[in-house]
Amino acid sequence: MKVKSVVIDTNVLISSALSTKGVPAQIVRYFILHSKIVFSDETFEEFYSRLWRPKFDRYISREKRKSILLDFSNIGEWVEISGAIELCRDPDDNKFLEVAIKANATMLVSGDRDLTDMKNIEGIPIYTPAQCFELIDSSKKE
Repeated sequence: MKVKSVVIDTNVLISSALSTKGVPAQIVRYFILHSKIVFSDETFEEFYSRLWRPKFDRYISREKRKSILLDFSNIGEWVEISGAIELCRDPDDNKFLEVAIKANATMLVSGDRDLTDMKNIEGIPIYTPAQCFELIDSSKKE
């Protein structure tokens, strides 16, 4: 499976940070090695602010969070968005759709049903982490 660039929703990125052995972490590692992960200032700010929530203090150290955020800011591909897209039933998720469109991403990966129920945006498929993992796993067997 050739994936040029991918947009990964905040919930998947946080899940990968909290559990390095789960499916979200496996797909994030795959994309770090084989693709470009795309952010906008707005999507990265959401990741940043949510990862710093006190409820995660018992799962991940402050130093590890700093390291994760620095790593993603350095490896990410960045696009500018305008906020003009209004296609999702959750307006807060429109930024991920716009990033995917602006970057002409190969896919968007999310655990958020407001996005995954859409199935695709302008021909860009929207997958759950499990669906994405299946695609990656099946492509390794080819």
